[in-house]
Amino acid sequence: MGMSLITGASGFIGSHLIEEMLRRGLPVRGVTRQAVPGLLTVPSYGAEVDWSACLEGIDTVVHLAARVHVMRETASDPLALFRASNVVATLNLAKQAAAAGVRRFVFVSSIKVNGERTEPGRAFTADDPPNPQDPYGISKAEAETALMELGRQTGMEITIIRPPLVYGPGVRGNFRSMMKWAASGMPSIFAAVKNKRSFVHVENLCDLLLVVLDHPMAANRAFLVSDGEDLSTHELLQKLTIDAGRNPRSVGFPPRLLHAIGALSQRQKAVARLTENLQVDISETCEVLQWRPSPSVGLPLK
Repeated sequence: MGMSLITGASGFIGSHLIEEMLRRGLPVRGVTRQAVPGLLTVPSYGAEVDWSACLEGIDTVVHLAARVHVMRETASDPLALFRASNVVATLNLAKQAAAAGVRRFVFVSSIKVNGERTEPGRAFTADDPPNPQDPYGISKAEAETALMELGRQTGMEITIIRPPLVYGPGVRGNFRSMMKWAASGMPSIFAAVKNKRSFVHVENLCDLLLVVLDHPMAANRAFLVSDGEDLSTHELLQKLTIDAGRNPRSVGFPPRLLHAIGALSQRQKAVARLTENLQVDISETCEVLQWRPSPSVGLPLK
């Protein structure tokens, strides 16, 4: 395997990926905007960046750097900001990568390209028509389309990975909030919610990313990834509570009441994520790539 360039190398996923590649003795060059020992530094990931020094001798790129989903968006035109970071900047890097002779460009996208929710018994697949519902998902979908077109024009192989919520040691955001809830001893209020959601442990995601760097069947395709075990919000909270050394307790708030609370607190989208289904079908990923998520990773998290 040739040298890989990892953008966003100091982030949650990037730091785990770099660590795993070093553990396996794989040649890797990490890039970040912050000064971190052992990593290259770029002033930004913007459209004006010259990537030539970073791309010298690079065989594959894993592009993790992105403007991520913002819970409480305050920008007047959030789509423009997401497009600048996730579409324009991505294409700037990818075009320079193709010109530098990079063989394969792996783009870590998002399940939000597929949509926000699934119907019971109908998990998302990579072949479903894109149906993004927010600026973040729209920007990721547009980046995917532009990358595939660039691949057709230049011959550089494109691989797209769409993960659902990623968790693991050092996780932040929504999952960290759930862990704090569980550790506080507060009861789950989701016992009456019978939803199912897919998750992926960062180690499983990194393992798949390393598979697609070289797998011949990964070229010019999109793949979904998960741990292969879907949980309801209540089941997840119960597991997290046990992991935190607490006795799980629950109160069965009806979904209608939860949505009313969300409306009153202006957190309708957050309540929707906690009560609706979002399942991904990874059977094609497993079959095409001969890959399986490891059952040895997952909860507990510390």
